[in-house]
Amino acid sequence: MSWCCFSERKKTQEEIGVWHGWRITAALQQCTASVGTELFKWVKHFSNAPLLIGKSEIIQVDGFSSAKNIRLFSYNELISATGNFHPSNRIGQGGFGTVYKGILRNGTPIAAKVLSAESRQGINEFLSEIDAISNVRHPNLVELLGCCVEETNRILVYEFVENRSLDRALLGIASKSAELSWGVRCAICLGTAEGLAYLHEEIKPHIVHRDIKASNILLDRRFAPKIGDFGLAKLFPDNITHISTRVAGTTGYLAPEYAVRGQLTRKADVYSFGVLVLEIISAKRNTKSSWSGKEKYLLEWTWQLYEEERLTELVDPNLKEYSEEEALRYIKVALFCTQATASRRPSMPQVVQMLSRPIKLNEEELTPPGLLQSSSGKGIGLKGTKSDSGTKDTSVATTSPYTSVPVTITEMDPR
Repeated sequence: MSWCCFSERKKTQEEIGVWHGWRITAALQQCTASVGTELFKWVKHFSNAPLLIGKSEIIQVDGFSSAKNIRLFSYNELISATGNFHPSNRIGQGGFGTVYKGILRNGTPIAAKVLSAESRQGINEFLSEIDAISNVRHPNLVELLGCCVEETNRILVYEFVENRSLDRALLGIASKSAELSWGVRCAICLGTAEGLAYLHEEIKPHIVHRDIKASNILLDRRFAPKIGDFGLAKLFPDNITHISTRVAGTTGYLAPEYAVRGQLTRKADVYSFGVLVLEIISAKRNTKSSWSGKEKYLLEWTWQLYEEERLTELVDPNLKEYSEEEALRYIKVALFCTQATASRRPSMPQVVQMLSRPIKLNEEELTPPGLLQSSSGKGIGLKGTKSDSGTKDTSVATTSPYTSVPVTITEMDPR
């Protein structure tokens, strides 16, 4: 009996000890949580920079607001979606990284852009891209679904666009340009213009793409265009008319003032768009090639045809049916967009108006285009061409690059 009483008493002491231990543990947890909360508040109070919290790190960068509309993917989640970034899922590669096709667990197809370690895009630039496009919603822009920021990994997750790039469809080795009817090509031009007009005018602050080219125009299952790759995007505060910056873009599409001086404005995108329109109409790249037995750039050849009133020769011969009036108008709009003097180029909203309805263009205002002929950064005008006054135009000729702005140019290669 005494053993039973002793045993019962011992059990009570153990229970008391456990109960006290639980209270101490709970108190410590509450204290830790309070300290953590107060520490977080202290950091937020004494720092003007908000925090973007990933799975394995806290990133603090001045001047950025947290991306509220962005989903944070785990690295393992993207490994699973892309088959460990298997080469067979690689669908594109650019100066900032490689793009892989993937399928999320819920069946959603994605395009995961893995930023290369060799690129100059650090945390600040990565967050700039996130912040710039987190609120961008337009039918002609590729939608950003989320990102991955874990350790050294920087990955952007976009919607997957079925028909890949315009470059492959129209200009690639295995292209089927004949399948892109005149109506489809007009829709691609107009849709791209509308997407750019949205970036330039409706987003605050304005966004300049900086690398408009055929490989950055993706086509959905109905061949509607979507502008992709905002890796080179630059934000424009309303009180800034131009930004002097390290030149980044693709030879053949670069506006002279941007390539030579590093002077970036929305008109640089307008120039690139003009070159793109000429490529869409002709199914030819803006590289130096043989035209009637002479080596010329596409833009140079177009201006010669314009002066000789033979512009219809520029149209892709695979197009069996097209509107000649519409083709001439689109080509002339492209020439307005590529004028050597940036201030003479139309804005993208004006371009949308010129493309969307049959209006008569005031060709007396049209001046010769500017042409970048060298990857060394030298930009020159089209020597020997006539200006609107009928005299030789050499006002945009440049003999040497501006060395104060470093120039890095991506050569235009087939993809």
